[in-house]
Amino acid sequence: MAVHIFDDSHIAWRKLGDIEHLLYSILNVDEEHFIVDVLFKFAANEKIVPHRHMIHNNTFVVQGEHRIYEPDGTLKEMRPVGSYKSSPAGDVHREGGGPTQDVIVLFNMRGTNGPFYEVLDDDQNVIATLTYADFRDLYASQLNNASD
Repeated sequence: MAVHIFDDSHIAWRKLGDIEHLLYSILNVDEEHFIVDVLFKFAANEKIVPHRHMIHNNTFVVQGEHRIYEPDGTLKEMRPVGSYKSSPAGDVHREGGGPTQDVIVLFNMRGTNGPFYEVLDDDQNVIATLTYADFRDLYASQLNNASD
């Protein structure tokens, strides 16, 4: 069987605020159903800030190994390339890439006109909230600046 490499060189990656080790590219926003499709790129051998998904997420690992960590950084789950997961809103966790390669994950986020994520500090206090409107506005900005 042939091995295929995903080429993300034509994706205009953007930084999400001050969140380290994470880039994004929004593919689509369904304004009628509050659905956002986004590629997230997590840096290899790194962890992003603790957070809580406030809505249902379906994920598909496009490249690399998607790692899920407990809030304290303990490894909880490893999802290899090709893995699909359907996850309801829920627990606090961190995410990151595998040991040698950035991971690219397609997120299909199914929400409401409200919060999609709570960003937390190390004591699990909410320090920021990302809403449907935030993602809608990021997408509009991305479309308006498609050449960068």
